[in-house]
Amino acid sequence: MPIKTVYQAQIESLQILDENGQLDAELAKDTLSDDDVVGLYELMVISREFDEASFKLQRSGRMGTFPQNKGQEAVSLGAAQALRRGIDWIVPYYREHPALFLHGMPMHQVLSYWMGDEWANHVPAKLSMSPMSVSIGAQTLHAVGIAWAFKLRKEDRGVLCFFGDGATSTGDFHAAMNFASVFQVPCVFCCVNNGWAISVPRCNQTAAPTLAQKALAYNMPTVQVDGNDLFAVYKAHRDAFARALSGGGPSFIEALTYRLGDHTTADDARRYRQVAEYDAAVKRDPLIRTRKYLESVGRWDEQRQATLEERAKVIVHEVTDAAFNAPEPKSDDLFRYTYETMPESLETQMRTRRTDSIGQNPEQIGLQPKPSPAESNGVHHAAT
Repeated sequence: MPIKTVYQAQIESLQILDENGQLDAELAKDTLSDDDVVGLYELMVISREFDEASFKLQRSGRMGTFPQNKGQEAVSLGAAQALRRGIDWIVPYYREHPALFLHGMPMHQVLSYWMGDEWANHVPAKLSMSPMSVSIGAQTLHAVGIAWAFKLRKEDRGVLCFFGDGATSTGDFHAAMNFASVFQVPCVFCCVNNGWAISVPRCNQTAAPTLAQKALAYNMPTVQVDGNDLFAVYKAHRDAFARALSGGGPSFIEALTYRLGDHTTADDARRYRQVAEYDAAVKRDPLIRTRKYLESVGRWDEQRQATLEERAKVIVHEVTDAAFNAPEPKSDDLFRYTYETMPESLETQMRTRRTDSIGQNPEQIGLQPKPSPAESNGVHHAAT
């Protein structure tokens, strides 16, 4: 019998705005307006200032470890722009601060999170997003669970899940992808491929030429985009959400970008990254590319840039003051922001500060003093 080909596939790569700020007008049609780009660019600059200020706070000993989003702003904002605020959910990992800001998360609350304040995990009820997730890949399962709930309830809502390239090597990621595809849940997986899984380059943590192709194993629509291109990131996510909300199931988007900062402030990327590689990435900075485009269409100039940079400094200064002047954290906060209604078992833990049954109820059977023989026989003597 002849050998038959049972499966063939191809993966498209999407770029709309090139490194010189030149736009493919045909591909950009019906995507972002110039007003949209101006607003997103302003938030990119403010987020970059937030990153730089947070870096300095950590280095001066006033804050703990912080993961910068520097260089990845176009992925965060282009993807989040495709969602309906307050309706579709964002499930982030720990680096996508600009997306949270775009959808209404107070900037000082994010800063408080990295200062160790448990209250910062309490996302305001009107915002459709989950707390940040530091455990690599774990949030993919949360995202799929939320999306499945939307489907079961027949709600017109979808979920955007952010994760890094390293997360695609975790078991949680593959379990989430498999479940999402089998049950056709409205979830869009955004893989932020910044080239490095902490200190390990992408080529050493996966043999796949692209990360987008991993979706093929789950029969999931997939595309690779230039992650420094606001237009491409937005279009890919807009189309994926339209498909998900119409019953077409999940999608996978690999956004190619570069982590211009260290993995976190506890890391020193100079120990493992080549200078030439970093210098080349700086030239592809999404802020530079977006500004070039706005200048080419007459929507930006040096004066507006100077005004924005000054405004960004003022905003971040006020945000920092708000975080430092926040009320002192309470130990009960460790318990209060996990469930909408605290279950009895957690309330008991909060009251007793113990998780074991002995600590919670020291008078339980087996811990009572043994009765005397007389007491056992029902004989009691009056005290003299």
